[in-house]
This record gives sequence, C-alpha cells and structure tokens, in this order.
Amino acid sequence: MGNTSDRSRVKAVETTLDIVQHLHQAGSATIDEVAEGVGVGTSTAHRHLTTLHERGYLVRDGNEYELSLRFLTHGGRQRETLPANELIHRKVRQLSEETSERVQFITEEHGKRVYIFTHAGPDAVKTDAAVGKCGPLHVSAAGKAILANLPADRYDEILDGVAAPETAERQSLDEELETTRDRGYAFNDEESTSGLRAVGVPIRHSDDTVLGAISVSGPANRLRGEYFREELPNLLLGTVNEIELNIEYL
Repeated sequence: MGNTSDRSRVKAVETTLDIVQHLHQAGSATIDEVAEGVGVGTSTAHRHLTTLHERGYLVRDGNEYELSLRFLTHGGRQRETLPANELIHRKVRQLSEETSERVQFITEEHGKRVYIFTHAGPDAVKTDAAVGKCGPLHVSAAGKAILANLPADRYDEILDGVAAPETAERQSLDEELETTRDRGYAFNDEESTSGLRAVGVPIRHSDDTVLGAISVSGPANRLRGEYFREELPNLLLGTVNEIELNIEYL
C-alpha cells in the first residue's frame, strides 16, 4: 500500500510539471520529443501541451513548443514580496561594481538555494548562477551562511539528506557551520568549482530568522589572502548590517 504522500499526488499534474521541466532543459521540443522525453504517449503529451499553450504558459513556433514568459510573472511577483527586495537588489549591484566581481543574493526553498538577484561586475567570471537557478546549500558560501543560522530541526532535515550524522563528511560540515555561525560569514574555497572562491553573509529578519544570504564570488587568484579572509567579509558584514537595519523598520 502506498504512503499518504503517494495517495495525495495527482498524476496528471506530475505529468504537466515533468513536461515543463523537460522544456526548461531542452529549450524547445515537438510533441513527439516531449512524449519521448517525459515517457508518455503522444496523445497525452499533445493534451498537456495544448492546455499549457492555451493558458499562456507555452509559446509555439511551427511544430515546436517552448516555455513562455508567463512563468516570470509568478516568480517576479514572489520576489517582490521579499522584505527590502529593492534595497537588496541595489546593494547587490553596488557590491558588484565596488568589487568588480559577481555578487548574488539567494534564499532557501525546499532545502535548496535559489538565486534571487545576481549581478556581474566589470571583471566577473562567467558562471551558471542565473536568477531562479537552484542548487545544494552546503556547497556555496551563501548557502552555508543560511544553513548555519537555521533552526536545529530544519538544519538537520536538510543536511540529513546530504550526509548521515555519523559520517566524517557530516561531522566536518557541522564543525564548519558552527564556525560560520560564530563569526558571521562563510567561505567557499573552490569547493563547488575549481578556481572559484566566495564569501557569504546571512541576512536576517527582525525576529532573527534567516531571510537569505548575499555573497561575492571570483577567481582564486584575485580572492586570496587578507582580501579574501578579512576585507571581503567585513565589506559584506557592513552591507548586510545596513540591509538588516532597514528590514527592522519596514
């Protein structure tokens, strides 16, 4: 017998979301390509694609379908609900211009990091950190900054999916995040991408819960020594202090 979660799920909705994900990855596809990619019959793929197209969530060019900008409406609306979102966006841009590197603001959703704002300074290296992109929290500086400041039960819930509590990997991560919590910032020292380093600082609500985190990333040959270990963290801490003061009086 299936569990409650299995019984509560709607297969047709799952198929629709699988199609959306397939088109996100493929860029565009025909009915037959969608059917093969998702593993459904052609007629089923056609019904779902037609419905999505008629509701404005897909555009069609000849025989090919692709996602429409309608999805941006929903994501953009949610982004606007974040406290101090305009200030955070402005600070991301200012930091990227001041450091000449890439700066991003992320938040946590479903145990993943989600990029909300990102801006590339004049010397920034190209990365795949696009707005809306998701990824694991524990392999990014901003993600670690968030993890280190979550309630204990949420912290364990997320990290238990990464490594069991008794493993050396998990113990090492726990120790690193405890240090992050104490000093107020996190590092990513070429852990996610060879040659790339980052510093991340959490942004908190007035009740001390975590809103998200802001980080600066750049090549290891520029982010090094005292600049990487002290100057950048202090710059970020000062920026975050200003943001948090504004959030407190919203």
